[in-house]
Parts: sequence; C-alpha cells; structure tokens
Amino acid sequence: MWAPLFGIQDDSVRTLQFQIRSRIVDSILDGTLPAGTPLPSSRKLATELKVSRNTVILSYQQLVDDGFLHARERSGFVVSSQTQERRVVPPVEPRQLPPLVEDLNWEARLRSQSSRYRSIEKPTNWQAYKYPFLYGQFDSSVFPINAWRQCCRQALGVLELSDWGRDTIDEDDPLLIEQIRTRILPRRGIWADKSEIMITLGAQQALFLLSEALFCEKTVIGLEDPGYPDMRNIARIKGARVQPLPVDEHGLIPQPGLAACDYVHVTPSHQCPTTVTMPQTRRRELLDYARQSGAVLIEDDYDSETSFDNAPQPALKGLDDSGRVIYVSSLSKILAPGLRLGFVVADARLIRELRALRRLMVRHPPLNNQRAIALFLSLGHYEPLIRRLTGLYRQRARVLGDALSHHIPSAKFRPATGGSCIWLESPQGFNATESARQWRSEGLLFEPGDVFFDDRSAGRSHIRLGYSVIPEARIEPGVRLLAQAIGG
Repeated sequence: MWAPLFGIQDDSVRTLQFQIRSRIVDSILDGTLPAGTPLPSSRKLATELKVSRNTVILSYQQLVDDGFLHARERSGFVVSSQTQERRVVPPVEPRQLPPLVEDLNWEARLRSQSSRYRSIEKPTNWQAYKYPFLYGQFDSSVFPINAWRQCCRQALGVLELSDWGRDTIDEDDPLLIEQIRTRILPRRGIWADKSEIMITLGAQQALFLLSEALFCEKTVIGLEDPGYPDMRNIARIKGARVQPLPVDEHGLIPQPGLAACDYVHVTPSHQCPTTVTMPQTRRRELLDYARQSGAVLIEDDYDSETSFDNAPQPALKGLDDSGRVIYVSSLSKILAPGLRLGFVVADARLIRELRALRRLMVRHPPLNNQRAIALFLSLGHYEPLIRRLTGLYRQRARVLGDALSHHIPSAKFRPATGGSCIWLESPQGFNATESARQWRSEGLLFEPGDVFFDDRSAGRSHIRLGYSVIPEARIEPGVRLLAQAIGG
C-alpha cells in the first residue's frame, strides 16, 4: 500500500529524499495519514520504493525533527498528534444560509477590467515546444548556476541575514543600490546619487508606479507605434489619453505630435518591437523636442547590455542635462525573468513619492533576492554573463537571419544588432495570429505582431521571433516550418 501513496518518479529533478519527505508531508497534512498512524519500517519502505534504506532513514529523521513524526522505541515511527493541532474542526452539519437578495455581480463592481486589454500571450509550457521562437525567456543552460548558488549561500549567512531579514519599511538593500550606482549605470553613461535610485519588481512595476504617481484622465502619454503593449494598457487603466507616435529605421521620430504629450515612453536601445537602435543624433534631437515642449521622457532601457556593437550608444538619461528623463531598466533580462528585479532612476523628489507608493503595495522587493544579486554583481559574475550571452545571441541571430533570407525571401527584416529577437514583416495577406494558433500543434511557437500596434490590423502580418531559448541546431528547421506557415 505504501508504494502508490509515497511513489517516487525516477525522471524527477527532485532528489529521492526530497520526494519521499514531500509525499509523507502531503499525506499527513491532507488527512490521509491521521495522528497515530504507524509508518512502515525504513527497511520495508525502502524495499517497496526500491531505494536505499539510508534515504528513507534520513527522510524519517528530518520529519521527526520537524514534528511530523514521532519515534516510538521498538515500535517505529507514527504520525505526530502535533500535526492536528491548531486546526479548525469542520461543522457536523452545514449552516443554513439566508436567501440571497441577488447574485453578486462582480462585472458591475470592477472599477478596472484589465483582463480585457490586448497583451502579449505566451504559453507557460513553452519548453514543451520544439521550435520556441519566444522573446523574454532565458536559456537555463547558460545561467551561471554555480556562481548564483555561491551568492545565495553567502546571502544566507548569519551576518547577511541580520541585514535582509529585518523590516526596512520602504528602503532597499544599500549594497545593491551601490552596485547599480557604480557598476551598472556608468556602463550606460549615467551617474546618479543613491537617493535617485529605487529597486522595483521588474521594469513592469516601475512603469506601473510611474503611472500611479504621474498619470490621470487629463494626461496625454505618447507611445511608440508599434510599441510596448503593456505600457499602453497601463496608461489606459489610469484613463490617460494615448497618442501613437510613429517610428522609423532609427526609432521614435521627433515630430510635432510630441508637443501634445505630457509623457513619452521610448525604447531607444532596442526599440520594442522593431529592435532598431536610436543613433545619438536622434537621441539629442528627441531631448531637444522634450525640452522645448515640456514633455518628460520615460526611457525603457531594456536589452541595452547585449548590444553586438562594441561601442553602445549612451542612454538618453546619460545625455539629459535638464532632468527630463526617467530611466527604467531591468536586471531580470540578463539574469532570469523569474527573479523580477528592476530599478528606476529619477529625480530624488519623484523617487521619494515612488517609494511611498511602493510601500503601500509591497513595501519593497524581497531583500534576500536583492542581497544575492548585489553579491552577484560585487563578485564580478555579471560582466562574464553579459559577454557569454552577447556572443551566444550574436551567433543565434546570424543563423536566424541566414535561414530567414534563404527560406522566406519575401519577408522583410533587419539583421539583429543586439538583444534577442528579430522583427519580421511577412507578405501582405498573412494572418500571423491565426497561423500562430494553427502551427502550435507542429511544435512551432512565434509571437504575432499585431498586439504591438495601436491599430491591430496594421500589424496583422508582423512576427516577433525570439532566439534566446531556441537551440541553434533547431533554428533553421524551425524557420523551414515557419516558411510553410507563411506560404500556406
């Protein structure tokens, strides 16, 4: 009877000891094994599960230490009565409820219905697809797991724990702030005081906090078209009026439409989604437009670290001498998306208000993660990772570009100059959204581009092809499949 209950999986990434322990805990907590239930001897369970007896003994001993099991002399292990303490006893008979006046109508109560907005859609099980041309994911085989484990282990030390384990109200890890100020920002030509930097749960939270602090129904927010759809949705949640702004081969075009904007969201390093890099002359021109019109620029500086150019352009914030640029960036793009860590650089007065807002939401991002990343930076692990990713992305981008030119010559695209994706314009008449849905069954995964456009019909034939997670050997076969989708 024990093997089905405590069954283990040979192909699991979890250790055998972990699996046995977790199965026993689950069975105790869900009531399958009530208090006083005797467990099989370590020898018997090891035989049934076909594992080492020492593995079972260690699992049992840990469960005794944590109070789940009780060891009785000469009679083995039994489920401890402590597991049943402090539990609500369910009623014997269901309570008779008064009749409802009316059903609860959540649709009428919701002040915001964000789920109705168009967003980038990605399947959570993308690893199951053979050809995942996805942007925004990371290749775990490249992640420096040993270096990260070292930093996490050090962050769990007694002295480090006394720093990050306490409640800092709205403050961030000073070591991480200092590393960003002295190691990250100077690479982008930015020099800032620690009072001008705040950590966020990714760049996404930074943008949302800015909207809470700065946008209202009267605000006009200029957005690149095509541009980042989540920024469009954030603006609309606040009731702000969205002003689409055209882009060309050099990024956002400085033009009279900017004069009507209070704020302009711009992605100069690698424009979202076209990937073009804004040259320095255009950046200075954009800053002049902002200065003359009174607009504030929100610089979303994603993918700047993985530029294939040995001399990347300085950030807009680094060229700004009038305080009109709010700088937003992410560390998660280089490290791992799941870490959800970004930061914002702005005038100290604005940062003070953003901290107050963040405190009402989450107080601050988890300080243990902040400290681990700070140690990762301070120990010099960040720069080698950037070099490795840049080399990997450059090679994959070359293979993808060659395959596209050979198999889909009718499509238009610009060779990648950095980042981890290529923007593809397919022949007119191709419906990327319908095709993406149809070809998933063949293992082909790509992102339709219509979600990036203010007018969805304008982007019907566009595709964003990411290459950060697809193995190099699968790029060309995947493009051949994509050619069939486009040609079909």
